Formats: sequence, structure tokens, C-alpha cells
Amino acid sequence: MSETTLMTAALWVTGVVAVPLCLGYTLWLFLGKSIEAAGRVLGPWRVGAPDPRLPGVTPGEPVHRAYWSRQMWLDAGSAARTALRDMWYRLTMQWLQHWAARLLQGRDPATGRPGENWFTRTVMRLLAPGTAAGAVLGALLAALLTSLIMIVFGLLLGLMWLLAATAVLALRSTERLGVLLRRIRMKCPYPGCYRPFPLAVHRCPNCDVAHGELRPGRYGALWHVCACGRRLVTTSLAGRARLAARCPHCDQLLPEAVGSTRVVHVPLIGGRSSGKTMLMAAMAAGLQSWSRRSRLTVEYASATDQRDAGMLNQQLNQAGWALKTQGGQPRAFMLLIGHGRRRRLLYLYDPMGESLRDAGSLREQQYLAHADGVILVADVLAEPQVRRALGAADAELAADARPADLGPMDTYQRLTGELAALTGRRRRIPVATVVTKRDVLDRITSLPVPGARIDTWLENIGLGALVRGLGHDFGAGRYWAVSAYAATGAGALDSEQRRAAEPVLWVLARSGLRGAAVPDRPGR
Repeated sequence: MSETTLMTAALWVTGVVAVPLCLGYTLWLFLGKSIEAAGRVLGPWRVGAPDPRLPGVTPGEPVHRAYWSRQMWLDAGSAARTALRDMWYRLTMQWLQHWAARLLQGRDPATGRPGENWFTRTVMRLLAPGTAAGAVLGALLAALLTSLIMIVFGLLLGLMWLLAATAVLALRSTERLGVLLRRIRMKCPYPGCYRPFPLAVHRCPNCDVAHGELRPGRYGALWHVCACGRRLVTTSLAGRARLAARCPHCDQLLPEAVGSTRVVHVPLIGGRSSGKTMLMAAMAAGLQSWSRRSRLTVEYASATDQRDAGMLNQQLNQAGWALKTQGGQPRAFMLLIGHGRRRRLLYLYDPMGESLRDAGSLREQQYLAHADGVILVADVLAEPQVRRALGAADAELAADARPADLGPMDTYQRLTGELAALTGRRRRIPVATVVTKRDVLDRITSLPVPGARIDTWLENIGLGALVRGLGHDFGAGRYWAVSAYAATGAGALDSEQRRAAEPVLWVLARSGLRGAAVPDRPGR
């Protein structure tokens, strides 16, 4: 028998053994075991069991990163590598070094014992090449099928990642668009800060840990999972505003509506003893009065605002006047004003009169940079030329009214330049000029009685330059005369309270809260 014939016969025997072994056993064995190994890597499969693959929370943001953002790809790569390593191990260690090698030695592959006779050992040696070839072919085909499965699996993962990323982009864009359309600009109301911020720091209600990135992103699209396991929603529409929020700069507690409602900043500007604090109390009471007579809604933005208002009203009821404003920069007094579906978060600032004494002090009032409107508190009894026109009896009445240390003209001149420097948009800011202490002015006979046209009345008493300057420097202007004394304390007049609130309602209407507009009376 020739060498070629023996080679052909050996190849035929090898093929007869290898092909059935491959297609009937090793292909499915390798494929099944590799998929099983990959599945074990993707565990745990028991609900609630800890997953050692997931990294711990980061110090900067105490939440678990969303599975789809990174861990999904790490798990897919780990599963693919494990499947191929399992296949390689079974091929080399079990089939080639164990089964095929023992058959080639004429030994039983299961027990390792030699064949009983020469015929048995010869048959084993003839089966060895086919067994090895069948194992190799089965492993190659299984590796090919596993690779195809992993490619399809990777495409599905890519589609899942794309859907999740699209959801994140859609949610963030929707929220951003809503913020832009409603012109919501979040700013801190606390003295020493007043800084804007794109997103508040939210506290977990379960463990009180701060979350500075509670929005759709890599930590989750619809919710983030806190380190304590609590799910926290990521959008205002889903109820994020119900979580306690703090300023990211000064860590002070913010009102609930700060991220979902447009803020309107309105400082009250006037000299010391001009009546700013009493006027602000009268405005708050007037807004409440308007809410009882119209669709206007008024709420305190926080428990602190409600407490401060209660303390101020108690002081006014007991003493009839407000204590002098103390401290440096003021904390905003916040009210949530609504009409229909529209709402505004009103920040009222009551700075102490000393803040107007020079340009440096005025420049420190950084809240002026955010002003959406200004209420100029004008105590005309503090104006020198008005005082010179008073008779003796009227001068005594004016002195008893404790005139401000700055007249309206000086207040305006000190304000206008710094306001232009701080905001760069003075011409777009409306100014409501409120003449205070009307109860005293009505009793002074040396001056004309304030009538319907307060701007004309100001011109008649020698303050025409003030009216002309306000009209030139600001975008819009209106005038009122109010008795804050008659609008606050025991026996407050409801009609005077509503009159005191009209300047605020006018500024709110200018901000787009149209339902807040009051009837336009002559002389305003």
C-alpha cells in the first residue's frame, strides 16, 4: 500500500470523525458553554443582590452612574472576553490536552487507562486526529457564531444608548427651552451672595445629602439613584421642585419655586427714614387685599418670609412704625404672585438708607444688577427747597414726620449712575415713584394737595427736574402718593393698602404678568 493511499485513508478517517463530532457535539458544546459563561459575568440574577461590578458613588456627586452611560459597555466587553476565554480553555485544556492527547496515547480519555489490547489502542489512535480536528472546527464555528451574536448584541446596546442619550437631550432641551421662554433666571436672594446659578443644589429627603447635578445626564435620564438608594427625579415637570434646594454658592435654603418660576427683582430705593420698610409692609398687605378681590394669588415663598412678615406686622401693630433697617445688604423678602396659570416669584429688597451715602456703598448692593424694576421711595419733606416753602406750623408737622436724610433728587442722582454701571440696561428698567407720608402732606397747607397727577404735583412743588430725569433715564415711569402709616398697623385702611400695592402690580405687569395690572387712573 502506497504512502499516498495511507495518507488519503487517514484523512478520510479524520474527516469521518471530525465532521459529525463538530456538527453534532462540539459546536453546540462550545457555543452553549461560552454563552453560559458570559451570562454568569452579567449577573447577579437574583433581585436585590449586591452587584460587585458597579463602582461606588463619587465624592463630587453622591449618586450611582446610570448603567447605560458606561457600565453597560464594560459588561458587554467583559462578557465577550469571558466567552472567548472559556472557549479557548475548553479547546486547549479539555479537548486537545486531555481527550485528543489520551486517545493518541491509546488510553481511555475518561479514565486514562490504556486500551485492553492492541486493537483497542489502535482504534483510539486512529480517532485522535479526528477528535482534535472536530474540537478545533467546533471551536472555530462557535467563536464565529459567538462573535456574530456579540455584534448583534452590541448593535442593540448602541441603540439602547442612543435612545437613552436622546431622552437625556430631549429632557434637558425641553427644560432649557421652558426656562428661556418663561425667562427664568435663578439668582440667590441672600446678602453677600446674590449670584446667579444655572441649577440649585437639591437635598435628598432621605439622607439630606447634597446633589449638585440633579438633571438628566450621565447619572440618569428620569431619575438619579442617591447613595442611600432613594430615587430622585431630575426635571421640574416630574416634581424636582418639591425637593429642598440650596444656593450652590452660599448653601442657603432657597424657596421651592426658584427653579420653576420667573423671578422679578424689585428694590425699594430711598434715604434713611423715607418709609421704605413701612411701604414694603403696606405693599404686602395690599397684595393680600387684591387677592381677596380678584383672581390674583399671593403666597409667602418660604416659612422665613412668613415669619418676617409676622414680626414686622406685630411691630407695626404695637408701635405704629417700623424699626430702622439694620445690617448691610438686605435679604430679599419673597412672595409668590400668580394670576391664572402665570406666576412670578417677587424679590423685594429693603436696603438700609445708609447704603446710598456714597458710590462705594451703593456699588456693594449687587442685587441692583438683577433689577427688573425700581421703586423710588420719595420723601419730598426731605427736599431742601420744599422745606423752605413751608410755613412755621407746616415745618413743625414736617419735622414730626421725621424726614429722610436724603431728598428724592439726591436719591435719584446717586441711584441712576450706579444702576447704569451695574445693569447696563437702565433704559429698559421701569421705575415706580412712590411719594410717601401722604397723611402728613394732606395736612400741610403750604403745599398744594397731592391730586390725581402726582408727576404734575411734583413739578408744582419744585421737583420738575426729578420728573424729567426719571423720564429720560428709565424705560417707563409711573407715580403714586401713599400713606404707609394708614395702610399698616391697627386700623389699617384696605383702600390705602391696595393703593400701596399698585406700584408692585405695575412692575409685575411690565414683566408679563398681565392679569396683575391695575386700572390706569389719571396722573399715574
